[in-house]
This record gives sequence, C-alpha cells and structure tokens, in this order.
Amino acid sequence: MRLSKGPRLQSAMEYLMTYGWAILAIAIVMVSLYSLGIFNLGNLAPTATPGSCQVIRTAAQTSLAGQCNNLIPKYVGKFNGNSAYSQIPYFSQINPSKFTVVIWAYAKGSQGTYRSPMTSRCVVSSVNEGYMLYASDANQWKLQIGCGVGCWGGPSGGTVSLNTWVQVAGTYDGTTATVYVNGVNVASANTSYTVNPSCVMRIGAGFTEGSPTYYFNGSLANLQIYNTSMPAGDIKALYTEGVGGAPINVRNLTAWYPLNGDSNDYSGNYRNGNPTSIVWNANWQNGYKAPTS
Repeated sequence: MRLSKGPRLQSAMEYLMTYGWAILAIAIVMVSLYSLGIFNLGNLAPTATPGSCQVIRTAAQTSLAGQCNNLIPKYVGKFNGNSAYSQIPYFSQINPSKFTVVIWAYAKGSQGTYRSPMTSRCVVSSVNEGYMLYASDANQWKLQIGCGVGCWGGPSGGTVSLNTWVQVAGTYDGTTATVYVNGVNVASANTSYTVNPSCVMRIGAGFTEGSPTYYFNGSLANLQIYNTSMPAGDIKALYTEGVGGAPINVRNLTAWYPLNGDSNDYSGNYRNGNPTSIVWNANWQNGYKAPTS
C-alpha cells in the first residue's frame, strides 16, 4: 500500500522544525571555520617558526644554521596602509654602488602613490640620498635610486597585481638598475646615482623629510638585502625557493627580515627593526601559489 504525499510532507516538515536550528547552527560554525582558514589545506602544511633559520657569522665562516629548507613561514607581516611599518637604524654596510633587494609582497586594495614595501633614505635630504622599491601610481613596481631632492631615477615595470603573492626584486650594479617580478626582468634603466650607505631604512613605508609616509597596503615577507648586484640567475633561484626561501649568497647578505612573527634581522648583523602597528598574520596563504620552476 503506497503512502500519500501528505503524511510524508508532514513528516519532513516536522523533521526540519525539530532539527532545523541545529542544522543552521552547524552551517554557521562551518562557514566561520572556513573563513578563518581552518579548512585551507595549505595551513596544514609544515611551516617555519620565527627564527628557525638564521645566518651565523664567525671569524672562520658565514653560514646558514637551523631549519633552512624553504618551509613556508608561519606568519607574515600585515601592513594596514596608513600606520604600519618597521624602522631599522642606520644601515652602514650596504655597497653604495652595488646592491640587491628582494621581497615577497601581497598588495591589497588601491596602493595610491609611492606605496613602499621597503625604503632606505637619509633622514635629512642631501646628496646620495637612498633608494626605494615601491608600487607606483602607474600601477607598476619601481626601483628608484636618489641623489637628493629632485633627481631620483630608476626603472619601473610589471603590473602590481592585487590579492596575489609576488616576489619583487631590484638590483643595481653602479650603471644599470633592474626590476624583477617573480624572477623575470620587467624593466632596466641606466642610472649613475650613488646610494648613501648610512641611511635609515623602513619596511612598509616611505619617507617625507624623515617622517614615515606612503604606507604599503597589504602583506610582506622575506626581505633580503645584499651588498652586490646579483645576476638574473640568482634572482630566479630566489624566486623558485618560494616565499620561505633562505638567502643563497650569505657572504654578501647585508640584512634579512623574514617578517615571520617579528621584524628582527636574521643575517647575523643584528639590525633589528622597531615595528609599529604590524599584525603578524598566521592566516596569510590565500593568493599564494608555490613556484614550480
């Protein structure tokens, strides 16, 4: 004997009325956990804890020590675009005519003008002023090398893609400045400016007559600075290592800020930064895809 639709419908309605609130509560919890990244499989991957890899300098040698197998970092630095930055005291070991700066960046929202992942600039405007690696108002990555007020120069190229992790690098060999994005040369320009080797440096902000400004909006990780102009092959190798990659030329490494839970310098030179309003974000992996080559 076949049951009519009426009793079955009534039974279904009674079931929903009895258990509906429980189902709704479970759905809300699941959505909340998803938004927190609990179900992001990348968050279940092994991660590097703060300071797990660092450079040890002795009279005999300079070498990496610790867990230096390119694990993704547990944290990255999250910058709010209006007050967050880290200031590093006077930077005295950079080569004034040859250098390399490499950083991983996740730009979020409009960057505006001169939003700087990192800047080295003298507190008082003068000759041989410094350099900046930043997102320009033309929506490109730019390396500027300055000789004082009104005479900055350098190349720009590559689109500043939003909500995705990219590696940005700038090199200068005393004659040519080059910008790389994800290991690829996107712009080069001849310039003869000389960098002051003893300027204050900021991560996540630029300068206006010594005061922080032009704040970066997004997240930053793994800033490496070298006192030599690294060849294209080395820049590509650093990119291939991924966002947690260790330095590949420790002899010429001047400073290393993984930004993995702090703004300390792990190059062995101990130029620790003083962070302001930076959030150390453990749920950062959206928009990151490990390089395959």
